[in-house]
Amino acid sequence: MTDLDSQTGESQPLLAGWRVARYARLGSTSDEARRRASLGDPGRLWIVAKEQTLGRGRHGRAWRSPPGNLYASALLIDPCEAAISPQLGFVAGAALVEAVEDLGGAGAALKWPNDLLWNGAKFAGLLVEGVATPGRGLACIVGVGVNCANSPRGLGYATTDLAAALQRPVSPDALFRRLAARFDEAIGLWSRGAGFGEIRARWLKSAAGLGGPIRVAASRGSREGIFEGLDADGRLLLRAAGALETVEAADIFLTPSRDDAGDDPAARASLPPCGGGSG
Repeated sequence: MTDLDSQTGESQPLLAGWRVARYARLGSTSDEARRRASLGDPGRLWIVAKEQTLGRGRHGRAWRSPPGNLYASALLIDPCEAAISPQLGFVAGAALVEAVEDLGGAGAALKWPNDLLWNGAKFAGLLVEGVATPGRGLACIVGVGVNCANSPRGLGYATTDLAAALQRPVSPDALFRRLAARFDEAIGLWSRGAGFGEIRARWLKSAAGLGGPIRVAASRGSREGIFEGLDADGRLLLRAAGALETVEAADIFLTPSRDDAGDDPAARASLPPCGGGSG
């Protein structure tokens, strides 16, 4: 990798076949990736900012983005058929867990489908979005937000950061370097969806709440069951009332007893048309 000190937004070489554009401050790294896609960027580009002023998560929820944390978005042009583009959220989740492990952080858990937890507290989120690029197929933007040095308070649910979790400073640049490498590996393994079985297996190795009770809240109402895994498309498998069902979009709560004590947005999850998460 080349030195990443430039803050001009000019793209620089990164890994083989990848570039990075770094900014001191942006409204949103994903919005910048979307803008570049509309202007014909060929993709395999990371946008990284030290600070965001308009960061967002699922459903447009604000994502607080002060300096000291990692805010990055990967732009991919025509990475797969639109129907399987939500799989990129699992690709990114598995890659981010491995990047954290590379820095000594064994213990991160993946919350279906788009959050990362440490001892039950959220420290990272993912957001995959799609945009049509006429004549070039679907552009997918994988947004990643990781609390490295600080975490927001007063959100109504537990949050943490990697510095607190690992009991030492964690540089956003150091994490980004590992994430870029791990994401490149995972994208190759995924192979436009042909390797999703292996990605799914890696994701499940770090799945939060697997085999335990959850509560699912969807348009049909709320129900409880056991989180049994993911199906071949990444949908959550819930065993309830003696039957196994798939959940494609819902708010889920890891343990009914804990969640009944308060509405915890960090425990919610859904699988929107092009992925999940926050970044």
